[in-house]
Amino acid sequence: MRVKNKPILLIEDDSVDAMTVRRAIKELHVNNPLAHVENGEEALAYLRDNSHERPCLILLDINMPVMTGIEFLQVFKNIPELKCIPVVALTTSDEQQDKVESFELGVAGYMRKPVEYNHFVDIMRTIDAYWTISESPL
Repeated sequence: MRVKNKPILLIEDDSVDAMTVRRAIKELHVNNPLAHVENGEEALAYLRDNSHERPCLILLDINMPVMTGIEFLQVFKNIPELKCIPVVALTTSDEQQDKVESFELGVAGYMRKPVEYNHFVDIMRTIDAYWTISESPL
């Protein structure tokens, strides 16, 4: 992810999963700073705070307390100045309804969190490759 070193916003309530994301980003030499909040309400507060730079990407857990990922998307996608930020759902959810609702609410991708770290790094590598290609001049 090289989008002018804008931050990546991680919305994740599980500290082990958050640490895994940090470790994978470091291993892949992604230079973007990682901002981390633990639920959808904190994410909306972060995004509405003008002292924070807008993220280039949001990594969103679906199953969280306080405000779930689906509830976050329902609010987020109705905020004109924010809704263009791409969101990738990274979740342990097996619920088909979560996947359907996520895509209906405009996520750019939906990926199951793998149990093994190496598989998670592969997912992050895929996301990094996508953003590198999408930011390349035509």
